[in-house]
Amino acid sequence: MNELRLGNQLEKLREEQKMSQEEVAKQVGVSVQNIHKWENNQSYPEFEHLLKLGDIYGTTIDEFIKSDAALQNKINISEEEKEDDDELLHPGFYIGIGIMFLGTFLSLIIGNLTITMVTNIAGMLIICFYKEILKLLKDIKKDFYEQG
Repeated sequence: MNELRLGNQLEKLREEQKMSQEEVAKQVGVSVQNIHKWENNQSYPEFEHLLKLGDIYGTTIDEFIKSDAALQNKINISEEEKEDDDELLHPGFYIGIGIMFLGTFLSLIIGNLTITMVTNIAGMLIICFYKEILKLLKDIKKDFYEQG
């Protein structure tokens, strides 16, 4: 198949099989709204669902991916993000250290040790959980845009 978005390809294959969105949703084990979103290029199915769709339509994940440049790009971006996970000193490390130093500096000026304690805890949490915080924020952003 030439350059089709995945959603257009899914819709075309479903229509060739003379199936309704409801029938496909039931076989894949998702809601009709998911099928609708996939076919209208509003979201992408997870790989396990792509496998089931491939079985239903008699095609492979390779064919789905090869035909959609946007999906290929999304996969490449995900792989680049995984490579960044190997980085030892991520931005969260620097942010956390900065907050800890700022808190220590402020406590020296103000004379309140509570500031040091709170900022050190906050800094350590940022250092330790920076990637999880970013993932959480990305998931919230993704959910926000999918709701709209």
